[in-house]
Amino acid sequence: MTIRVHVKNNHAHPDTFPPTPEAEPVFTTTRQRYDAVLESWPDLKHRLSTTIDWDTENFAESMRTAEVLMCWDLPTENLTVVAPNLKWIHIIGAGVEHLCPMDWVPEGVVVTNNKGAQARKAGDFALMAVLMLHSRIPAIVTNQHRNVWNSLYATPVEGTKVLIVGVGSLGGGAADRLHGAGMRVLGISRHGKPHPSVETMGTPEDLDTLLPEADHVLVCVPATPETAGLIDRDRLRALKPGAGLINIGRAATVDYDAVVELLESGHLSGAILDVFDPEPLPADSPLWTTPNLMVMPHISADDGETYVETTLSIFFDNMRRFMAGQGLRNIVRPELGY
Repeated sequence: MTIRVHVKNNHAHPDTFPPTPEAEPVFTTTRQRYDAVLESWPDLKHRLSTTIDWDTENFAESMRTAEVLMCWDLPTENLTVVAPNLKWIHIIGAGVEHLCPMDWVPEGVVVTNNKGAQARKAGDFALMAVLMLHSRIPAIVTNQHRNVWNSLYATPVEGTKVLIVGVGSLGGGAADRLHGAGMRVLGISRHGKPHPSVETMGTPEDLDTLLPEADHVLVCVPATPETAGLIDRDRLRALKPGAGLINIGRAATVDYDAVVELLESGHLSGAILDVFDPEPLPADSPLWTTPNLMVMPHISADDGETYVETTLSIFFDNMRRFMAGQGLRNIVRPELGY
């Protein structure tokens, strides 16, 4: 049995993903990359007939026979007509909010995401960011830009309490790294299940109880109707004076106007933000010049050298399951938006 696969790459454009030219090669599945990874899956090698293309060039033609699609986004209108044989769509990112509401998914078509591809990199970034906040690096950089010498001292990081809002793939990777560095990790997840690196785990109902305990807060939740504005002005004000904030999830989950206000007042000691809306962040955004705030260009969780290879490994693992008639991993639940 031969499975027909179509891989849809995107050229860089501010209105889609990737938004910048330098990001394009990071997320592009070339024939060379595809074939190189496929060599490690010999049982699949001669059972896949794959087309690889850009944007919607030849999309309609390829989708007439495709059973599987790997992409970031896709034309969703009349998909049952355009792709009558389609059974599975793999999204190359963890977030799928750009495809919501997912009422366009044809009956019988399964959608999976790239959960797990970014956990290790996100863990490294989270550890770095917490260490930077703890050592007052955002404030030191602000002072540098103002030609101010002010010796800001910090204590060792062991015992510092970090609240991770969203202990999923990204948050779980962060928890492991923070716990390994001697920090006390608190967590919030939708299900509240225990995690080996999380000292205290709660559900969203426990968020207001755990926030005031945290020295730093790491936000990792996806953008869904439930998480929109989750970390609002009142919750930011509930943080202890001098707390720090990191967001590597989605911009819509945090009130950035309130972050600016609380950084300027000194209630927050620092913030490191990696996600924005829109992206790239406009040049006239006040976030660029807010004191003690560091703007990261959405680089916290993506490995610039191996992202495609990791994605393909996740895809081929699921392809093996697909061919065997087994349940796929990383199935997206349209009603939850992730």
